[in-house]
Amino acid sequence: MRPEKPTIVEDVKIRLNNSPFLIVVDYGGMNVNHFAELRTRLGGAGASLTVVKNTFLRRSIKDAGYPELDVHLTGQTAFVVGEKDICASAKILKSFSSEFEKPKVRAGILDNSVLGTAEILALADLPSKEVLQAQLLGLLLQPATQLVRTLNEPAASLARVLQAIVEKTPAAPAPAAEVPSEPVSDGGVSVAESPASEAPAAE
Repeated sequence: MRPEKPTIVEDVKIRLNNSPFLIVVDYGGMNVNHFAELRTRLGGAGASLTVVKNTFLRRSIKDAGYPELDVHLTGQTAFVVGEKDICASAKILKSFSSEFEKPKVRAGILDNSVLGTAEILALADLPSKEVLQAQLLGLLLQPATQLVRTLNEPAASLARVLQAIVEKTPAAPAPAAEVPSEPVSDGGVSVAESPASEAPAAE
């Protein structure tokens, strides 16, 4: 084992552990200017592009506890990691590849799951994590905003609503005549009040 290998492997492992994603690309055929331009674009999205030997990257992925990508680690390999979500980096790689036909996206890892080329390119079409969070927050806050608007209306509005309810409420029926508590005498015979007829049982 060459003396510098443990240091390189450890450095790459730390970078993998500090990133929410990993994307592996084949940069074969890219010239220096194109490589520098791609690095600059990724840097604007909080990501980095690093060239590394396949053996080093393979060992770093294993030491980091991630799924193996051995089948994808061939040829001229570079990897992308970042501080933010994978969508922004995937979008840049897809756009750059459409312009210059390089680099070729091979595979990636997200949430400890292996992603294929098609899956990474599909992520490029999704909004960034920040945009999705803003959209979700907007949905959550919408009912609360409507409630605040209602509560901030003048008290007169509430009074008008209550008055309308009172006006539409039918008047209460007059109380029935009281039945004498003592039986009424009719020619010496006590006549008690006959019981009220019972309501029919509900069918």
